[in-house]
Amino acid sequence: MKKYAIILAAGKGTRMKTELPKCAYPLLKKPMIAYIVENLYKSTVIDELITVVGHKKQVIKDILNSRVSYAYQEEQLGTGHAVMMCKDQVTEPGYTIILPGDMPLIDELVIKEAIVYHEKAKNDLTVVSTNLADPSGYGRIIKKNNQLEAIIEEKDATDKQKEINEVNTGIYIVDNKLLFSSLDKISNDNAQNEYYLTDIVKIIKKDNYKISTYLLKKSFKAMGINDLYALSQAESILRHEINKKFMRSGVAMINPDTITIGDNVLIEENVTVSPNTYITGNSVIKKNAKVGPSTEIHNSKIGENVTVKHSLIYNSEVKANSTVGPFAHLRDGAVIGENNRIGNFVEIKKSSTGDFFKASHLAYVGDAEIGNDVNFGCGSITVNYDGRNKYKTQIGNDVFVGCNANLIAPIIIDDNSTIAAGSTLDKNVPKDTLAIARSYQVNKENYFKNGKRYKDKK
Repeated sequence: MKKYAIILAAGKGTRMKTELPKCAYPLLKKPMIAYIVENLYKSTVIDELITVVGHKKQVIKDILNSRVSYAYQEEQLGTGHAVMMCKDQVTEPGYTIILPGDMPLIDELVIKEAIVYHEKAKNDLTVVSTNLADPSGYGRIIKKNNQLEAIIEEKDATDKQKEINEVNTGIYIVDNKLLFSSLDKISNDNAQNEYYLTDIVKIIKKDNYKISTYLLKKSFKAMGINDLYALSQAESILRHEINKKFMRSGVAMINPDTITIGDNVLIEENVTVSPNTYITGNSVIKKNAKVGPSTEIHNSKIGENVTVKHSLIYNSEVKANSTVGPFAHLRDGAVIGENNRIGNFVEIKKSSTGDFFKASHLAYVGDAEIGNDVNFGCGSITVNYDGRNKYKTQIGNDVFVGCNANLIAPIIIDDNSTIAAGSTLDKNVPKDTLAIARSYQVNKENYFKNGKRYKDKK
């Protein structure tokens, strides 16, 4: 028996007011559909994932790549029509779980529990439902003698049916053969002129197959994201759940309502996160680190006992016992060694530093390899770009770079060298060398008479 999952991601999502397909819109810097795919894999109960794409399908494919297979719905004719596009791929006996691609809060636990219920009940069709205080916009669950009879979309519902609080989440688990034989029988005779997937309930019920609902008690998990307000609500819920998990595992958060942590982030115990901090992507924060306030870290690794404040760190690594900030910027694969001091208004891009490197203020390091015990003075930079190409700077161990020095790459500064302040270098510096590249000072005495620089205006 093979278990399939079908994710519906072909819609435009016009209410999002975005050029992106709705399911590609980011939630905590990760596309909504990525949550669904990851949680299906985490559930470990699915053999094959199929994503139905349509509008701007390449955007979805660029997000998911080869993690799923694809079916194409070139013309959006409803959810039933979308599932029909998978008919040639769902070929083996078993069952399929069908999920909307805009429900990022559906986690692996919900998926597991729904499937366990479906198997234990020996159902042919299970509809995942939930109760909402305000069911507006959702299809209503119609029951008779507590047995599922049908699902009525709100636009087709009577006033009496609209009073029902139990709603369809859009998640179904259904026998593979029965799914497509039922879809062959549905029509588009409704207010939307679409082929509703919900119509398979009546068809399967009529043929006396076993169907029932699995009631999702935590209704917020079934929240569909149709506009930017709903997105903000989902972000608030997800942020709260993630922060709660970390705080209970030994992470201190100061004013957690202002802190955003992505769901793929790993944070070890005894870490302190201060207000207005964002940690997203596949970031890792090692124990005893202090992050924030007002810091953003994305796809980066922060080592033990590191302090980062008022800074941006993207796709980079900071090793143990280093300090970053305030107002530093690490990006594009920067690797900061142990016991470094990266100070205020220092930018490091696509470079590596050894241990005990110091750039305390107002410096730029780009496309460089730097050894141990190196000091960068205030205003010093690696001149890595000539307007067309980027070039590399190599600096050895025990090098002192004075203030306002320009190192024009490609250039090699060997061990135990000193670069005099104000120098602009375009030649390699040998080991044990003092390099000076600046013009001599000239003093012209009595240049301004009577001690006045400017004559008095009359």
